[in-house]
Amino acid sequence: MKVFLMFLSISLVCVSLCLAQAAEETIAGKCMTCHKEKTLGLYMQWRNSEHAAHNVTCLECHQAGKRDTDAFMHEGALIATLVTPKDCGECHAEQTEEVENSYHATAGQILESNDAYLAHVAGGNPVAIAGCESCHGANVKIDKNSPNKLVIQCWPNSGIGRLNPDGSKGACNACHTRHSFSKTQARQPETCGKCHLGPDHPQKEVYEESKHGMAYFTHVDAMNLDADRWVVGQDYFEAPTCATCHMSETKSQKVNHDVGNRISWTLRPIVSDLKDNWQQKRENLKEVCSACHGRVFVDGHFYQLDGVVHLYNDKFARPSNEIMNIIKKNSSLESKAAFSNDIEWIFWELWHHEGRRARHGASMMGPDYTWWHGIYEVAQHFYFKFLPAARALNDQEANAYIDKLLADDPMHNWLNRPTADLKNDIRSGKMQAIYRDMFKTE
Repeated sequence: MKVFLMFLSISLVCVSLCLAQAAEETIAGKCMTCHKEKTLGLYMQWRNSEHAAHNVTCLECHQAGKRDTDAFMHEGALIATLVTPKDCGECHAEQTEEVENSYHATAGQILESNDAYLAHVAGGNPVAIAGCESCHGANVKIDKNSPNKLVIQCWPNSGIGRLNPDGSKGACNACHTRHSFSKTQARQPETCGKCHLGPDHPQKEVYEESKHGMAYFTHVDAMNLDADRWVVGQDYFEAPTCATCHMSETKSQKVNHDVGNRISWTLRPIVSDLKDNWQQKRENLKEVCSACHGRVFVDGHFYQLDGVVHLYNDKFARPSNEIMNIIKKNSSLESKAAFSNDIEWIFWELWHHEGRRARHGASMMGPDYTWWHGIYEVAQHFYFKFLPAARALNDQEANAYIDKLLADDPMHNWLNRPTADLKNDIRSGKMQAIYRDMFKTE
């Protein structure tokens, strides 16, 4: 009797599971039938995706739990419009954890920074939504009266650091665009170009002017972009892309969605600094470079990069930052609000725009951005915009600092010397000697 009851119980469970699966398949089929009619493009993206090939349907990603704050009933199914990294992590756990530990996952936190402050006060809320939050990610909020439970100011949004209602950070579809979620697309530089371009971080433009970008665009058909395995130097070798250097597989490193794992400098702040464990991170990137370049070539690139970063830091960033600190300490700015004066704007663009362009140009072998869009503009604006604006405030301590800098510092006293003497110093190597120590990082 016990055996019979056990058998009956197991049978009932199996029947229940089969019925539930059949019901789910019916709902999933209904999703596809309806969307094929009403949003054919969306349906075709999914139909030709790896998800479809592995029978991952709409419900696998969009089905919600009763306790989910963004859940709503839609055509007989409890779903959520928002698919978060926590949802993707049900199948892609390792990738989700890597993203969670990356710079990308923190991008939404910049909305509390001066970048967002400027967008709101100098611009206005609409541009902060459509501009800043489109790349960095919105803080997605719930509106119980909305058809899809999402506040319309926060949705649509696929910002890379989106702050989701379930506590997760990021949006996988920032790189793997819905609903095809193509690895081929994510491997191409255009994907990163949605956010990594423009006056303050022109990585896309730098890449395009570099030899790497030239090689990619002239050999894109040989890049083997849709291959399952994509090891640099083996499965493709004509050029690297953004993904190659920062994420993709090498002979000894597997794919890693933590984009900071191969970056040794942080080039974003006023003064660049070496990251924690920077030696290992640099070796990680050097191993990528070594798939196509000899060690002397690779070491030479980083030697030159370090020189530009130290040049920017020591000649321009630290002195201008010190001058700003003196001015603020002495309350020499009469304006009440930040950025309601000339000098804060000049200083901002000096490091946030021009200084970043120079550093990124050097890091990615873009000579035009290193010099003409970079240090050239840093120097011009430091000497003939920033310093005059600082002097105009009549801060005695700041003016004394500037006088000493221009008189005593060999990097700056060129302003007070004859041109002929300076040219002789260039020819003799004396001028170069001033900067020799800047190349010593390792």
